Amino acid sequence: MTADNTALSTAAERALIEQYEAASTGDAVKLMREKAIAGFRSRGLPNRRVEEWKYTDLRRGMNEALPIAEMPAAAEAKAAVDTVAGFGDMAGARIVFVNGLYAPELSEISGVEGLTIRSLAATLAKSRPQGLGELAASLTDSALDLNTAFMRDGALIDVAAGAEIEKPVEILHVAAGEPAATYTRHVVRVGEGAKVCFSEVYSGKGHYQTNTAIEFSAAKGAEVSWIKLQNESREAQHLSTLLSRLDGEVGFDHFIFNSGAHLSRTQTFLRFDGEGSRAELRSAMLITEEQHCDVTLVVDHAVPNCESREFCKSVIDGAAKGVFQGRINVFPHAQKTDGRMVSQALFLSESVEMAYKPELEIFADDVQCAHGATSGQIDEDLLFYLRARGIPEAEARTLLVLAFLSEVIEEIGDEQVVETLEERTRTWLGY
Repeated sequence: MTADNTALSTAAERALIEQYEAASTGDAVKLMREKAIAGFRSRGLPNRRVEEWKYTDLRRGMNEALPIAEMPAAAEAKAAVDTVAGFGDMAGARIVFVNGLYAPELSEISGVEGLTIRSLAATLAKSRPQGLGELAASLTDSALDLNTAFMRDGALIDVAAGAEIEKPVEILHVAAGEPAATYTRHVVRVGEGAKVCFSEVYSGKGHYQTNTAIEFSAAKGAEVSWIKLQNESREAQHLSTLLSRLDGEVGFDHFIFNSGAHLSRTQTFLRFDGEGSRAELRSAMLITEEQHCDVTLVVDHAVPNCESREFCKSVIDGAAKGVFQGRINVFPHAQKTDGRMVSQALFLSESVEMAYKPELEIFADDVQCAHGATSGQIDEDLLFYLRARGIPEAEARTLLVLAFLSEVIEEIGDEQVVETLEERTRTWLGY
């Protein structure tokens, strides 16, 4: 098929179309891929004229389309994975992706009762996996279209009904080797009444591009916690999309720790499809120099009696720019909705920038919804108080930053995870 690229204004956009046309797409989801690339062809990369991407102009920020990554030699892959701390030995199961491809020899996925993990690439050769594309079908988004068109591998994770997975399931993504682009797609389904924790880790060295998407669903009564650590190279680009659907009486706690990548956008779309569920979406953003970090959250209250909390804390230094976009949609008849959204930023220099875009769209009358946004610098009185008691200035500043972030980090509840993230914060601050 020959594409008309006249509507695609940048070299990166045209190169992406050419990459797709040169690739083999004869698998079980060819029609899904064709629809996605057609959507991208008509819209191109998102820019400031696209309202949802107003503060993150990807057309301007993505000036090249890197070649699709390949698996490096076994020794190089192992060496790259060994340098990533992740969450240490906390994981009970670990599935590793190097350059977007499943590395079974570096993974440990057996022996956990109630947990099934398969490779997307191996499944696509035979059939379309259950759940793939179901949640993505309702979203019009060019970053997701690219993921669908180019997805090569990912994890298909099923947690059996009633299972209680004691230790976290870690999904580790590592970039290694020459500059390249990776496209991973995960489908995660948690059964009725199950309890599980996922940790999602991204790391790498050098210049590369990451585009990942997750379709996640939780059945009635499930309890799920999810921690994402985005610690990409400062030369990398990170685009991620989480599509979530919660049935009734589900508890979902999601936390994002963003400190890596030159340009990153983490977008989360969550829909309540059953009554009595709650979701807490918290994030911490630590950026410096000329980093650009965008956290976008959209919550759809489609049924009554659900509760959502969105809380973002940002620490910004150098000439970095942070973006927080949060939207709560309350559908007609979604009475007794309780939705709250707060974003707070701490500025460590005079050259930083923070863009806020909180939104509420409410079509029900018996609801409690609110949003707020604040920003400021370190309180000099508090800093003086600590220094007057013999605490060095660097340590005093670190203590104040940790105190600022504590509201979102300590809510995780796992002491070992909290200590790991606090240590990462100290390292980021250079203390």
